[in-house]
Amino acid sequence: MDASIWGCAFIVIMAFVTDIRTMKIPNWLTLTAMLSGVLFHVITNGMHGLAFSAKGLAAGFALVLIMHMIGAVGAGDVKLFGGIGAWLGTLLTVQCLVYSVLCAGVIGILILLRRRETVQRLRKVVGSLAGVFILKSFQFLKTGKEQQLRFPFMVAVVPGYIFACISAFG
Repeated sequence: MDASIWGCAFIVIMAFVTDIRTMKIPNWLTLTAMLSGVLFHVITNGMHGLAFSAKGLAAGFALVLIMHMIGAVGAGDVKLFGGIGAWLGTLLTVQCLVYSVLCAGVIGILILLRRRETVQRLRKVVGSLAGVFILKSFQFLKTGKEQQLRFPFMVAVVPGYIFACISAFG
């Protein structure tokens, strides 16, 4: 495995611990992730490393920014995925994000089953989808914070990171 996987793993573990404790990922950690990822790749691969890291940083940041704009994740997650992208590059960052979102979906379903809110939430989802396809309404994206299911996204990012690394190098 590449050394960048281990450097990024250290950042992901630190973010996991802080997100579990405080439901926030501090700026010092996200900025360190971005700068250290870029620096690592510049030192190891020069200008090609800079381009690789910069593209990964931009991709991770931009994709998770879209998720933040619809209220799915916090701003710390956006910046953290910029840092993950700086370490892993575009392809592995996108894979990590996809696996993380899938894990978040499973975790959300498990939480809903535990709370016994599943049927009520499924009705809302079906109604929202019907609104999109029949009425061309995207009003469901503007749900209130009280209706959202919240948990630290890092709970899903850690297994997503592991799955992405296994799929890439396993």
